[in-house]
Amino acid sequence: MLNIKPLSKPLQKIAQLELGEIPERIPTDLENFKEWIGQQPHLRTCQDDQFLIQFLRGCKYSQERAKEKLDRYYSLMTKYPEIFSVTDVDDAIFRKHHNVGSLLPLPLPLNDSGPRIMMFRFNYSPKTVNIETVFRSINAIPQVLMMDDPHACICGTIYLVDMSQVTAGHLLQLTPPFIKKIVTYYENTLPLRVKAIYCLNITKLTEQLLKLILSFMSEKLRRRVFICGKDFQSLYATMPQKYFPQEYGGLNGQLDKISSEFNKKWDAYREYFQNNAKYGTIESLRPGNPIDFDDMFGLGGSFRKLDVD
Repeated sequence: MLNIKPLSKPLQKIAQLELGEIPERIPTDLENFKEWIGQQPHLRTCQDDQFLIQFLRGCKYSQERAKEKLDRYYSLMTKYPEIFSVTDVDDAIFRKHHNVGSLLPLPLPLNDSGPRIMMFRFNYSPKTVNIETVFRSINAIPQVLMMDDPHACICGTIYLVDMSQVTAGHLLQLTPPFIKKIVTYYENTLPLRVKAIYCLNITKLTEQLLKLILSFMSEKLRRRVFICGKDFQSLYATMPQKYFPQEYGGLNGQLDKISSEFNKKWDAYREYFQNNAKYGTIESLRPGNPIDFDDMFGLGGSFRKLDVD
């Protein structure tokens, strides 16, 4: 018996049409995936059906792409555990950073059966916290969604990124190597498809930061980035106002309450994160060459002119 969360009928249809999921073939697809994992001497991975099927879904059932993404996932965790690997969700610093609410999944998905909408804010203080520690708690949230949220798993995610609170202190911490790691994680490592990124409240101060972030993205992802100043009217045609949080004039939850409520998810997935201590890669056992994250994207990249509405 497979341990996979059931899908609603609308999500089942999307999974079949967009991802190529064939329900009758899922046991065979997972068996083949697990057989390959068992043949990799360097990989120590979670074997949970829900975890593994997300790599297949996120790669539209291409076994080869799913293998590459799973390998990158654990390679990145192993190489940069201070940013990506969480093993203790009861850690006081971890919970403190979470309760700031820098990244939160909003309760209503787009159009009822669409992508999960995520709210990101630079509302942490760069004067008092280490950026790697902050993003460690932020980056753990998609790991919960992989196991828990059918909308994110099937339809992907949409990010609302509010840059109104970015300060010079934030910019000093957001170095090119750090930004490249974060972009690599969200675009090339997580098996959750990023469908759109709406950058809000762009100012002269944040234009250069956004240009740097864009330079590390693939052209495909850049085309999904939409840039906006303080007037959100131009976004409402594709992202209706009701899907914004209450603090932004919408009906999609109150951020403080969402942050507090999400602590129940950390409690529910306590053992799942504890098991992360057992997983990763042993590079000395890897057949062939290690994954070169430093070479995955060039530091130069290419900038484009920002049109701020």
